[in-house]
Amino acid sequence: MNRITCHDLTKKYGSKTALDHVNLELESGQIVGLLGPNGSGKTTLIKLCCRLLQPTSGEILINGQKPGKASKASIAFLPDRDFLPDYMRVSQLVTYYADFFRDFDRERAHQLLSSLQIDEKTPLKRLSKGNREKTQLVLTMSRQAEIYILDEPIAGVDPAARDFILRTIIANYEKNALVLISTHLIADVEPYLDRILFLKNGQFVLDGDKKQICAERGMSIDALFREEFEC
Repeated sequence: MNRITCHDLTKKYGSKTALDHVNLELESGQIVGLLGPNGSGKTTLIKLCCRLLQPTSGEILINGQKPGKASKASIAFLPDRDFLPDYMRVSQLVTYYADFFRDFDRERAHQLLSSLQIDEKTPLKRLSKGNREKTQLVLTMSRQAEIYILDEPIAGVDPAARDFILRTIIANYEKNALVLISTHLIADVEPYLDRILFLKNGQFVLDGDKKQICAERGMSIDALFREEFEC
């Protein structure tokens, strides 16, 4: 079973505490929404999962092991900013991913790029911001990974394309995988989520099944988020 486990996970930057004794267990076969305002600790948690940061105390485990070479091979990570060489053509990036990741499905990548009308002969730097983000998302979702971690996957995409991209995510991730999505566009992703995590000041203030939460509170997750984090 693919999972992310945190035991009293704490991360500090000097005197600032980004994550404060977080306990969490996420299991495969679910799509989890990691939701919270800016500065709540979402990106810190994601970077700890991907071993881009080290905990100050406590521990985080990926499939029972500390983040490392094995966990990086099992996680398909989409950061919230451009991260690919922009001088490369899209076709070259497909080859780059196929060479780098054993679980990369080249045929799936070609099909998704075609469906999004992205010309593979075009250098990444000549694509619009939205199409660059689509390309990066396609490359991420074309892996047959155990865990997908997506940080703001639709932030730079026009509203007309959001539903298509979200359907692309749902249709192409491995069904026994764990998907963790961090986003501010809650209304767009809400229909696709199984579990909800609200992160506030480095601690979880809500964690549970989406349908059950909506039934108990009598409101959507988007409305609940606005209530919980009202300025």
